[in-house]
Amino acid sequence: MKLGAFSISLSVKNLEASKAFYENLGFTVFGGGMAMNYLIMKNGNALVGLFQGMFAGNILTFNPGWDENATLLENFDDVREIQKQLKGKGVELSAEADESTTGPASLMLTDPDGNVVLIDQHV
Repeated sequence: MKLGAFSISLSVKNLEASKAFYENLGFTVFGGGMAMNYLIMKNGNALVGLFQGMFAGNILTFNPGWDENATLLENFDDVREIQKQLKGKGVELSAEADESTTGPASLMLTDPDGNVVLIDQHV
């Protein structure tokens, strides 16, 4: 199962303070914007999303079809195929992709410790 680029999506209280903190760790802004209340920060192939007021808790995020530079991958597993494989293994999903569609879609599940996993395909 090819899940694509991995990042952690953090729910932050103060976007400016979080931006400064991660910049001190060598991260630079890769996407998003202050006016949109989120930033994607990058350091090498490590990605951290900072989201203010958008969701509660932190989320492990995978992006099928993208590498860590948001470059389209030639070969990847569509989120709907990933969903079929997970369901075939008996994994419970909290949100599902519409299997009658193509293109962008997402699904969500929760690990045994309550961590939310988002598989979010943009292509």
